[in-house]
Amino acid sequence: MARRIDVTGAGGVRLAAWEFGDPPKGDPAKAVTEPVIPPQVAGDRDRARPGGHEDGNRPGVLLLHGLMGRASHWASTARWLSERHRAVALDQRGHGQSEKPPEAAFTREAYVEDAEAALEQLGLAPALLIGHAMGALTAWQLAAKRPDLVSGLIVCDMRASALGAASQREWGDWFKSWPVPFATLADVRKWFGEDDPWVERPNPARGEFYAEVMQESPDGWRPVFEPEQMLKSRETWVYDAHWEELAQVRCPVLVVRGLDGELGRAEAQEMVRVLPRGEYAEVSEAGHLVHYDQPEGWRTAIEPFLDAVLTPGAP
Repeated sequence: MARRIDVTGAGGVRLAAWEFGDPPKGDPAKAVTEPVIPPQVAGDRDRARPGGHEDGNRPGVLLLHGLMGRASHWASTARWLSERHRAVALDQRGHGQSEKPPEAAFTREAYVEDAEAALEQLGLAPALLIGHAMGALTAWQLAAKRPDLVSGLIVCDMRASALGAASQREWGDWFKSWPVPFATLADVRKWFGEDDPWVERPNPARGEFYAEVMQESPDGWRPVFEPEQMLKSRETWVYDAHWEELAQVRCPVLVVRGLDGELGRAEAQEMVRVLPRGEYAEVSEAGHLVHYDQPEGWRTAIEPFLDAVLTPGAP
């Protein structure tokens, strides 16, 4: 089951958070008024409100997707996490079912403040943060800013080095190459899984990943996000390195990479070295979408770390 809980982010932007597992008991008068759940995480459609479970001792976990992603991309991870933990995935601003106001800020500060607001309004803190790509950067920037809110951190396939202007231009050209609108979801899956020039070999999981971020419009299937907002979000980190903030993270951190992902082994191991309490793991036969490409390998890689950080009484 997945339940939507509205969160108010930086600048008043409304964010959709999705709680997996048994719902908290709440006052119906305080329930959110728009229990619209994406088909990928559809389950019990009852309303929920912010606040703790009656089992308030379950450790909180906040999952942060990457650029262009959405909370539903964490569904398989969140479901097994919810067996022992309170697992919540956030649709970040401009993504999923969260607001996409054209005048909203898409700065690093705004994304970090949104995650901070989610932890506080949902009563999750101190929580373990699990972030993929951009979501991982948000997570470690928040952990550096508010160590009181974060008990541990999993960084999934995100570089600390600056990517540079060429990378931003490549992304702009890539968005322009998309053959939108797509006639069917099958066309979405085929293009992103096979025909996209960025695909080195057929990758059905990649096709499914992008099918989840499409919505039907009168002329076909288009992304739920605005590509211009994605580029605006990305330009706030690609020109800078983030080693200094990484070194400020004092909680336990697991750096995870896919063997065919964007984070190279040497850089990942240097990130672990820079972190005061860093650990390293890698998932074979996985690309950048580690948790989505290889869900079982991902679970095997992160579960020992989760057990150590989230088990009451663990060192």
